Amino acid sequence: MNSLLLLAFVLILATGVGIYFQRRSGVIKRKKRLRLSPSEVGGSYGDRATIVQFSTSFCSSCRAAKALISDVVKDQSDITYHEVDAESNLDLVRRVDIRSTPTTLFLDKHGFEIARATGAPKRDQLIKVIASL
Repeated sequence: MNSLLLLAFVLILATGVGIYFQRRSGVIKRKKRLRLSPSEVGGSYGDRATIVQFSTSFCSSCRAAKALISDVVKDQSDITYHEVDAESNLDLVRRVDIRSTPTTLFLDKHGFEIARATGAPKRDQLIKVIASL
């Protein structure tokens, strides 16, 4: 009987932790004013904004986030999208405090961080943030 109670407790705890991380993933949050140079982001800034995604080669969520972001910004010529390989740029990853991939940074036209999303951002949130830039 005790082992059944222990099993039930572990299942409830694991479910709660899973729900917490699922709700937290992809949420776009406002961040401090960190500036990235054009060479760090992998190219020039956009006229209105720049979106920088940190990803790794083994990350399946990174591919989904790249497809989503590319689709949303394809018709917006004033927004530039760059993908940065986190494994090849460890110094930048540490400086910018990237803790998981994909992490997407939203920069203003001068390269200052406005917001970030950890995990694959959701389409409606991505559209809302882009509209506010």
